[in-house]
Amino acid sequence: MKAGVYGMVAEYDRAEEIVSAAAEIYRQGYRRIEAFTPYPIEGLGETIGFRKTGVPLVVLVCGVLGGTLGYGMQVYSVIWSYPLNVGGRPLHSWPAFVPITFELTVLFAAFGAVLGMLALNGLPRLHHPIFNTPHFVEKNSSSFYLCILADDARYDIGTIEKLFADLHATHVWEVPR
Repeated sequence: MKAGVYGMVAEYDRAEEIVSAAAEIYRQGYRRIEAFTPYPIEGLGETIGFRKTGVPLVVLVCGVLGGTLGYGMQVYSVIWSYPLNVGGRPLHSWPAFVPITFELTVLFAAFGAVLGMLALNGLPRLHHPIFNTPHFVEKNSSSFYLCILADDARYDIGTIEKLFADLHATHVWEVPR
């Protein structure tokens, strides 16, 4: 990995070009690939090796934690901390605990979804190195960009420039950090 370099980025004009270029790059053994497109392109994520995220697991753990905390808080307060016999009902009357348990499950799961998504995506990120690419900000609504990151095991500037040229890239740049 070259110090101070984020990667090599190539610009394409059409969605079909970036998908075919990404497939060829992945086929040649590059694994640290990013794509920047003005709209979602079906199949591009799978083509560059996008894998499932850990957000559903974070949501599940937070939801279970919230439900357990809500139920436990009510059980503790009604049975041990302040037992009160109202109308001869049992102290542990679980149907009365369902609404609060449900609400805390949903609340913790929602917070887990938002905070987990932010954390796993590395956000907030105030500046991304791709913005150092010439014309990226002006043309990001009409062009498609494919980037091979410098921390890829096969990263070599000359090889990648030739590969992008063979894949008919409009422009190719080395992106500084």
